[in-house]
Amino acid sequence: MNTAPHHRYELLIHRSNEDGMFWVEVPELPGCMADGKTYQEIVSNAEVIIDEWIEAAAADGEAVPEPKSRIKAV
Repeated sequence: MNTAPHHRYELLIHRSNEDGMFWVEVPELPGCMADGKTYQEIVSNAEVIIDEWIEAAAADGEAVPEPKSRIKAV
């Protein structure tokens, strides 16, 4: 079970016109992206991939940017 805290990074959510699939990118974490069939699935996948991105950066000795969300969370 993942007990890592949820992070407050901005998520940019996109929907494909071709197949209706969603994909999400995390602009503050280069290369951090996920996809899914539903909004709920991509948000859940984004939480996982953010944790994995941070773990990989820390393991490589890379700095992890602090969230700078410019959008109010609701």
